[in-house]
Amino acid sequence: MCLAVPGKVIDIEGKTAVVDFGGVKREVRLDLLPDVKVGDYVIVHTGFAIEKLDEKRALEILKAWAEVERALEG
Repeated sequence: MCLAVPGKVIDIEGKTAVVDFGGVKREVRLDLLPDVKVGDYVIVHTGFAIEKLDEKRALEILKAWAEVERALEG
């Protein structure tokens, strides 16, 4: 099973983006989503951006993850 967390694109150079996942930054390939721009939110799998999300949906998902994290902390 794969769990996907949205990340925000903070830089793009060619077909490679730097994506911020809550302070953890990773290089991600954009080959599958050539229309992604800085500021967009994406879902990443095995180093490739596979889905673009609008900001509202991305923030809803991040809020849900934060609630899960709080629940696990007790």
